[in-house]
Amino acid sequence: MRLINFIESLTLRAGWLGAVLIFPLIGALVYEVFSRYVLDRPTLWAFEISYMVMGAIFMLGMANALRVGQHVSVDILSLQMGARSNALIRLVGYALFLPVLAWLVWELSKYALAAFESQERSGRSAWNPVIWPVFTVWFAGFLLLALQVVAELLKSLATLQGRAPEAEGES
Repeated sequence: MRLINFIESLTLRAGWLGAVLIFPLIGALVYEVFSRYVLDRPTLWAFEISYMVMGAIFMLGMANALRVGQHVSVDILSLQMGARSNALIRLVGYALFLPVLAWLVWELSKYALAAFESQERSGRSAWNPVIWPVFTVWFAGFLLLALQVVAELLKSLATLQGRAPEAEGES
């Protein structure tokens, strides 16, 4: 299905971007340790950069984790059941989860916009950067997760109808 492929390509790219962000995180932390212990001059920005980048890594990767089946699950019963029974359980679970995600995405969009308009600052360090980029990444991460849940719903429906996307080469 083209919609599933489109959503999963977005999810894959966001996961890749999240994975690449590990390099600036490592660079900031290495520089902070060097600056603090060798130069005896700790940075004003390393703490804030580290939690912001780590949060971005998590937010951008959570939809991709769902795509590849890496979220926590209990397989004791699902291993005993067939593909259609598992698809039905996933369908119900995702259908219950999607409205919560939609509400969360809506609220995060308002939160990010308000932070942008007011130029809200973090207040956690002397650097005190604007916080709207962090809230925007949270919004994007949960939006991608909601889209991936839609893709998982569609895959479960296809399985229930006897046309699993994997069999058609559309996973």
